Amino acid sequence: MLVGRSVLETRLTAAVLIVGGGPCGLMLANELGRRGVSAILVDEKPGTAFNPQANATQARSMEHYRRLGFADEIRREGLPADYPTDVAYFTRYTAYELARFALPSSSRAGELIRGMSGSWSAAELPHRVSQKYVEAVLRRHAERLAGIKLNYGHRLIGYTESDDGVVGEIERLDDGSCFQVRADFLVGADGPRSMVRQSLGINYGGETGTQRDFMGGRMLAVYLRSPEFYASVPHAKAWMYNCFNGDRRAFMASVNGRDEFAFHTQLRPGEDESAITVNEAKAAFQRACGAQIDCEVLSFLTWTAGHALVANGMQRGRVFLGGDAAHLFTPTGGLGYNTAIEDAVNLGWKLASVVKGTSPAALLDSYEVERRPVALRNTDYARRFADSLGLFAPAPEIEDATDEGHEARRIAGIYLDQHARAEFNIPGVTFGGRYDGSPIIVSDGSQPPPDAANVYIPSASPGGRAPHAWLDDGVSLYDLFGFEWTLLQFSEVASARAAVTDAVHKLGVDVKLVTLPASLRDLYEADLALIRPDQIVAWRGSAPQAGTIGRVLARALGHGASDGARLAS
Repeated sequence: MLVGRSVLETRLTAAVLIVGGGPCGLMLANELGRRGVSAILVDEKPGTAFNPQANATQARSMEHYRRLGFADEIRREGLPADYPTDVAYFTRYTAYELARFALPSSSRAGELIRGMSGSWSAAELPHRVSQKYVEAVLRRHAERLAGIKLNYGHRLIGYTESDDGVVGEIERLDDGSCFQVRADFLVGADGPRSMVRQSLGINYGGETGTQRDFMGGRMLAVYLRSPEFYASVPHAKAWMYNCFNGDRRAFMASVNGRDEFAFHTQLRPGEDESAITVNEAKAAFQRACGAQIDCEVLSFLTWTAGHALVANGMQRGRVFLGGDAAHLFTPTGGLGYNTAIEDAVNLGWKLASVVKGTSPAALLDSYEVERRPVALRNTDYARRFADSLGLFAPAPEIEDATDEGHEARRIAGIYLDQHARAEFNIPGVTFGGRYDGSPIIVSDGSQPPPDAANVYIPSASPGGRAPHAWLDDGVSLYDLFGFEWTLLQFSEVASARAAVTDAVHKLGVDVKLVTLPASLRDLYEADLALIRPDQIVAWRGSAPQAGTIGRVLARALGHGASDGARLAS
């Protein structure tokens, strides 16, 4: 319901009103704008993030940025191209190194990716870049799209929903003036305290308030500049610096590879967060360093670790939830921001298809069906990583220059090395999310591979990410996909072209037919595979089933989902 405010006569119109200008909202704006669908985005902040926030972009998100054409631009952001992305553990940053998981620089990742197979057969590798840089890139590209208008410094103060659409009341924060936005749909990507989620009466479910020795409870986040840090630390550079002792546990990510860092430490019993000053934030960093390394505190705030929460619903009528409004993570594994990106990708093509009249509104019911189970899965993985790190306590003697201290460091190093490999080598988490049971996936009765964090088995079993391959000419298979729908045929299937032409004519949808060498057929274990706009396999079949492509595509677009059983046969 609209709140009681004086509203100016101005009324703007767009297909989608997006509330929240973080990664989810900005990615959704890009997905819609690229499809010619108008959107108005509002966010209370004056602009994109100042603080670093999330620091890891998973390979799946990078594949989506590649699909939109700006993965290379994002890979140039953040750390220098030759900066190592190691994850390292220390008693204190200037003291003993306990363990190190060596990972490649962004330039080296670009060289390695074409030679990788198995679990890491992908178009892109992960990139270690702070969210502030990603948001800036997403914003620049969204602003260039016709029909997309971004309004930072604005907030949604109320809305009404009817059979005809949604009318939102927007307040401009610098002068208090108001205007209305009339849209077909509203998407709440407005963070953990989401006004949109609360307006729907939807609560989070799951675990919260988990206490751990680390990554469970109140945390202090400090964004700082320290030009002297690298010269003061007698160890090789790392991307992630973990501090492991009984006094001050912390992790710190390199932001620009020169002098900026995102430092996070667990508040200890008795520390009053309301009384923390700049000097105390600086002192916390120096205690983790084990030396009086000078720094400038750019900003600091407190936050809570120990959440593994998913909203009990992600859509009601014309209103949808995404990102932190729909799920809240403890940030181990870097899964929160990356899950939010995939929310936007999933919802974006579906909203566009409905707005354009290609699909019925029933297609949108698949959003919650597909994305909520993945959110539950991913928050569970993040909780496990947090338990692994946070419930492992340092031995009292770990900093001692004694035989006992040496043995404590050896034992801790073995454990932390194993933990780092478990948390930061996660192709199964990255690529293995699936939409089994979705009404718009046409199952062929095959069993998908087991879901495991550290192993990914490529599979074209409908409902999962399309298996990737590098072709003989060095081109990524994904680069051959159409922006909308793609039908892969492994060598020429005589009736496929006519079936696609007929389906395009009848359904008004863009389908690209891609012919691949027969040698790639084993990767998909089928003659034909229908790939959705989000690179998910919607269906696969044999050459004699080419005549069913029109019905399969109709099902995948949300028409006649009840006919799915016979389509699979």
